Amino acid sequence: MLGIREPDIYGKETYEYLVSLIKEHAKKRGVSVSFLQSNHEGELVDAIQKAYFDKVDGIVFNPAAYTHTSVAIADAVKGGGIPTVEVHISDVSKRESFRQVSYIGEVASGRVMGKGFLGYIEAMDMLISLLEKKG
Repeated sequence: MLGIREPDIYGKETYEYLVSLIKEHAKKRGVSVSFLQSNHEGELVDAIQKAYFDKVDGIVFNPAAYTHTSVAIADAVKGGGIPTVEVHISDVSKRESFRQVSYIGEVASGRVMGKGFLGYIEAMDMLISLLEKKG
């Protein structure tokens, strides 16, 4: 729904544009990326767990509304032990009180919020830096 839902908060650019922005930055940084967008909590949990078995190095993840509701997703992130950077287009700390609770934030390696689509780029760079330090 990017580009359609609340453009005053999330902007007018589309998901396809976001994917192209991330791919371009990944190419510059010499890393590979894959994408998953789903409105289904179980599918997201399955993907995080599969990432463990696929030996994925790290995850940049916008859990959207599941940020504030999903213990299952937080458990998947914690259980897999894959460095995960939580990203939000808006600054959820300045929005409604229920949005200020982040189950994923409790287990994530880092968090970027309120920087629009460029937050994904910052999150990717943060993740790359974390992985480089980890060696």
